[in-house]
Amino acid sequence: MAFEDLLEDPVIQKYLHELVGPKGMPVAAAPPDGEVTDEELAEELGLELNDVRRALFILYENDLASYRRLRDEDSGWLTYLWTFEYDEIPEKLEGEMHRLLDGLEERRQYERDNEFYLCENCGIRFEFGEAMEFGFQCPECGNQVESMENTRLVDAMERRIEELRDELNVDHVEA
Repeated sequence: MAFEDLLEDPVIQKYLHELVGPKGMPVAAAPPDGEVTDEELAEELGLELNDVRRALFILYENDLASYRRLRDEDSGWLTYLWTFEYDEIPEKLEGEMHRLLDGLEERRQYERDNEFYLCENCGIRFEFGEAMEFGFQCPECGNQVESMENTRLVDAMERRIEELRDELNVDHVEA
């Protein structure tokens, strides 16, 4: 996928936005060709230098940017020249989707394996063992906790798991 096409993809835009936030999005969404300093980016984009540096650091932490340092011979100051590396974003997104799938499958199993009780007054949910420890009374308000049906939650998780499996071309194995 071409660099420009990557940045036009709404999924990739959302991914970048989740990483750098609204203040860093101009930095992530308009990477220059070649190397650039943080000061040049801040000036070009009309942003605060700290916001640019924060976005660059987040991109660096996620292997989406790299830098090289140059030391000025006279002043001893360091200049950081940044390069954006978005080629592997699709693979990173796929990895995120696999982690999400694993997490949803684990959570679905937890929801299936446990019986829950709810304090409707406080909105606190308890596993059966906790509810039993408290005598089926909420430790916050003292109200009786009621058995909670979580079928709709499990069903929603199953639908999302199936969607992710379809997107990732993962076998549909019932856990």
